[in-house]
Amino acid sequence: MRRTRGILLLAIPLLLLAAGTVTACAPAASTIEVTAQTTVVDVRTPAEYAAGHLDGAVNLDVSAAGFEIELAALDPTADYVVYCQSGNRSSRAVALMEQVGFTSVHDAGGISDAATATGLTVVD
Repeated sequence: MRRTRGILLLAIPLLLLAAGTVTACAPAASTIEVTAQTTVVDVRTPAEYAAGHLDGAVNLDVSAAGFEIELAALDPTADYVVYCQSGNRSSRAVALMEQVGFTSVHDAGGISDAATATGLTVVD
């Protein structure tokens, strides 16, 4: 009896840890509506964009020196969905867009998450 209780005492924290890890890693299910008025923006490099991007997306490389100039040419009141490879650059781009007055910008994260959330396909 004592041995069984000891095993259970060790197993329970491990099971709780595993359950918490799985929950923390599971992406939140969300959808992003893309209409004819929505501009989908891929903020990766031109080479990454050429290797595959969401259908209809425009490429504005957030790491390029002219990114802010390209933003100035866009309508800050229009709807935008922004994505990159993993979500790091898209969050940076969205923050910059909001700083300069864009009012309807959605960070879709990485390309896989963006494809799932928007329903858009990845094309070459």
